[in-house]
Amino acid sequence: MSVTSTSLFRFDDSFVRELPELSMPWKGAGAADPTLLVLNEALALELGADPAALRAPDGLDVLVGRVAPEGTTPVAMGYAGHQFGGFSPRLGDGRALLVGEIVDPAGVRHDLHLKGSGRTPFARGGDGRAAVGPMLREHLVSEAMHALGIPTTRSLAVVATGEQVQRETVLPGAVLARVAASHLRVGTFQYASRLEDRSILRRLIDHAVTRHHPHAAEAENPALALFEAVVEAQAALVAQWMLVGFVHGVMNTDNVAISGETIDYGPCAFMDAHDPGTVFSSIDEGARYAYGNQPHIAQWNLARLAEALLPAVDDDQPTAISGLTRVLETFPVRYAEHWSRGMRAKVGLQGAPGDDALLDDLLTLMYEQGADHTAFLRSLAAAVRGDDTASRSLLTDPAAFDAWATRWRADLAAEGRDPAAVADGMDAVNPVYVPRNHLVEEALAAATVGDLGPFGRLLDVLARPFEARSGLEAYALPAPSGFGPGYRTFCGT
Repeated sequence: MSVTSTSLFRFDDSFVRELPELSMPWKGAGAADPTLLVLNEALALELGADPAALRAPDGLDVLVGRVAPEGTTPVAMGYAGHQFGGFSPRLGDGRALLVGEIVDPAGVRHDLHLKGSGRTPFARGGDGRAAVGPMLREHLVSEAMHALGIPTTRSLAVVATGEQVQRETVLPGAVLARVAASHLRVGTFQYASRLEDRSILRRLIDHAVTRHHPHAAEAENPALALFEAVVEAQAALVAQWMLVGFVHGVMNTDNVAISGETIDYGPCAFMDAHDPGTVFSSIDEGARYAYGNQPHIAQWNLARLAEALLPAVDDDQPTAISGLTRVLETFPVRYAEHWSRGMRAKVGLQGAPGDDALLDDLLTLMYEQGADHTAFLRSLAAAVRGDDTASRSLLTDPAAFDAWATRWRADLAAEGRDPAAVADGMDAVNPVYVPRNHLVEEALAAATVGDLGPFGRLLDVLARPFEARSGLEAYALPAPSGFGPGYRTFCGT
């Protein structure tokens, strides 16, 4: 490994060295008048950087892509992707750059990646820019996901460019500096598999194994072992999304990270009322990526990865198909195990026979009663402590809860655990605070016109999602009546 130290980070560029065919060297457009809007100081320190250096003019030049740090080769990454089911053989970073790979003080590697840094050869007619609102949304929601314990890319900084971006209206421009375990996607493998040089796919597999799933290198068939590792990572990730009511909104194969991190926070949002049909994305007219469809879509996306890996798994195609299919068919069981384990923890159960039916009935109750996903699950700990007022108040027919709760309490009693300990455990996994859509919109609207106060306060609240704090009750409330119906989010491109 060749690592170069700078005044900001220790950098490497193994992806560019090992897989030059999958990217194009490029330089960011810079910014007319860069102004730092938000810096993730805690993350900067974890990565080995001095936050003061990032705030300085030289640091801002790196964060907007105007200057490439010593030892890096910024590139626009190439990838393909199925977008809403239709295949595009050449997508790539149209408005983004991989600056380089930060090697943190513990020796762990992280991509530093910019969004909104200008047009690249993959731009496909786009302007290569990003607006303040969508970039702050990614910062806010990705940091909220991190605080919830869900694998995610993270935002290091958002920098206003001092330029205007034309969308439905004219908006202030910004660049997001994003950090990820890597930006290898299902779409990266789809892109490599269509290139004439078959060695590229094998080198990509080796790179992904080394970087994310090193145990696969010891397997009899590393390509198949890599696929199994990605299937497991995605099953665990999507189960965590479902448990907190997160709707990704654009689960295209170019937005599925091999690492198992959540990537690309465009039209994402969190549910208020529990409803499997919840859709927020303005471009998801067919509800392909509705909340309840996410596990199915994850398996569909993994099938596309399997297709890309076919020639590397076995020269005999039927043998390769058989092996990949066998692994792919384990996804529903893997997902169900992760979801059931997580949901049992949320209601205080340890896994007795019949628990799955109890959990299914709870979701049906929440849906039919229009219960707020986050607030209702959080309220159940109070019910364990002997006060079910909050739970009953969140339903249109409290008697329906009473009938379910009788069965639930019987299961809890049969386990014979201390109710106080059970309730404390439930509070540790049921958040009080998630990025409520109305609060996110208020914060972004204010930030777009220069007032970062609401954004900063919301960011602080979401940093400790499981701890109820006095004076923050408004941050735990569902949206006011009239906000939810028809609420839509946008990609920002």
